[in-house]
Amino acid sequence: MKKNVLFALTAILLTSCGGGNSPSSTSQISEATSEATSSPTVTKIKDMNGREVEVTPGSYRKIVCIGAGALRLYSYVGDNSLLAGVEDIDNLAVTGRPAMFDGVARPYFIANSEAYRGLASCGKGGPKAQAAEGEKILACAPDLVISEYEDVEKANALQEQVGVPVLTLKYGYGGVFDSSLEGSLTMLGKVLGKEKKAEKLIGYIKESKADIEKRTKDLTPSEKVYICGLGNWGTTNHLMTAREYMPFDIANIDNIGDELLTGKGIAAVELEKLVSRFSDIDKIVLDAAAIKNIKPFLEENPKLFEGCKAVENGEVYLEMAYNAYYTNLELALSNTYFAAKSVYPEAFGDIEIKSKLDEVTEAFLGKKLADDIYTYPQSYGGYQKISDLVSFVNEKVA
Repeated sequence: MKKNVLFALTAILLTSCGGGNSPSSTSQISEATSEATSSPTVTKIKDMNGREVEVTPGSYRKIVCIGAGALRLYSYVGDNSLLAGVEDIDNLAVTGRPAMFDGVARPYFIANSEAYRGLASCGKGGPKAQAAEGEKILACAPDLVISEYEDVEKANALQEQVGVPVLTLKYGYGGVFDSSLEGSLTMLGKVLGKEKKAEKLIGYIKESKADIEKRTKDLTPSEKVYICGLGNWGTTNHLMTAREYMPFDIANIDNIGDELLTGKGIAAVELEKLVSRFSDIDKIVLDAAAIKNIKPFLEENPKLFEGCKAVENGEVYLEMAYNAYYTNLELALSNTYFAAKSVYPEAFGDIEIKSKLDEVTEAFLGKKLADDIYTYPQSYGGYQKISDLVSFVNEKVA
């Protein structure tokens, strides 16, 4: 590097002494000066769990991502060619890998599964993997670890063990609309030298949120809507709902889950409590990931939804999987448009939901993936209105 600086200074001196500003000499000066000033700089940053970590932005060439959702966030900003390994759950070449989400659309996986195939294992992954596998990570010889395990002490211990920076991320309760997601993307952009890419995606999310809010803010909710089937730790069925569900809040939708649950977040409502409010539910937004798990309930009780106004009136709307190895952030955004359009069709008359899904996945992943998402077994044909829920479940689930 010192030689490069010396070369640049010598060239400048030669020019000032009458050497002339020929195109070649000017180019050499520019290139040498650029190389001299673009060397990576060591800096300290705070990761998303408040840990102070020393990093060298833009210098990393062997990266692993661990924990639910870490690879998803990396895929929005990072370069697949820099991955030194992936978790088994994301590697189709691994036998005996966790496969509980294989039938559920995960856009980041759809877009990149071939790039992940055959990479070394940095851990098993999946809802049951609640700790980093240090030895496997070491075997990948990374120079950076990106983690969604949010335990500070364990992150510090892992960093000590592997001897490279370990940066922890956060999604936040609000998913695609949460400030923690913006913070995670911003941090990744800085550390990976992809600031503009991160800023562009953050800008798109903000513009989409503002668009939905603008369309619905002056509308008065007249229908109670039940969001159900949201996955949590790999578990989902019609009893899983959410209180203070951010997509509904953004779209100004009256969420009956706010009345059914007491705690914030995704949780199961008691069956008796849900049934007692059946007559109040005007519409249901049903997550596709739950369909296969509703079938056993129907087999046990064919009259499971008897008395539910939304089911009897054919007002059930199928959204794509909100959670599959943490939140499908692209689908969370397109789901918000779908729910808003289902409740306020006139306000979203210009939105064709499949085209919007293509737009969203292209913004997040650089690819239009609606067709791929729709063909996944547990997407059941994509966004749609279900006129007969019982028949739909019985026909779609063997």
